[in-house]
Amino acid sequence: MKPLFIVLSAPSGAGKTTLCDLLLQSYPELCYSVSCTTRQPRFNEEDGIDYHFLPVETFNRMIEEDRFLEHAEVHGNQYGTLKDPVYDVLRHNQCMLLDIDVEGAAQIRRKIEMLSADDPLKLGFIDIFIAPPSREELKNRLEQRATDSPEVIERRLNNAFVEMERQYEYRYQVVNDDLKTTFRKLCDIINVKAELI
Repeated sequence: MKPLFIVLSAPSGAGKTTLCDLLLQSYPELCYSVSCTTRQPRFNEEDGIDYHFLPVETFNRMIEEDRFLEHAEVHGNQYGTLKDPVYDVLRHNQCMLLDIDVEGAAQIRRKIEMLSADDPLKLGFIDIFIAPPSREELKNRLEQRATDSPEVIERRLNNAFVEMERQYEYRYQVVNDDLKTTFRKLCDIINVKAELI
């Protein structure tokens, strides 16, 4: 497979994590991007595996040095995706999978627009939005998880509806109404793109 830079976004409950896991199992050349954050690690998290945990000063210096493809502040902590690891993966003829929100994807698109036509990031870029079949189905999925309070579910739903309004900013939109069918569609998008570059 040609080196691809695959950006996946989806509202909470749309099945993105499951689909990312399936892609990683099916494509051995696919690497999963590890984000940087200034928040403290949770008890079961490992530096370099779950996140790259950085002091605020280091993160801010890296912003000034333009080392991020995208970055944002969420709930008082900063998160970002470094450029260098993505380029390193692509240079080794592998593919990078990035699971990110709609604002991060928009930042990446803006950066990619400014790159030269032969830049590996631009050549291999694919952005895909995974949508639930309906708002009602998304609500059902979040409630069936039974992991969040009604208030958290309501907040997730409100965020999801905002994100779904932006799905047409993506080149591809895939509705996850059936996991196997959705996974096949993702594979088709990836395989066609790999043939074109």
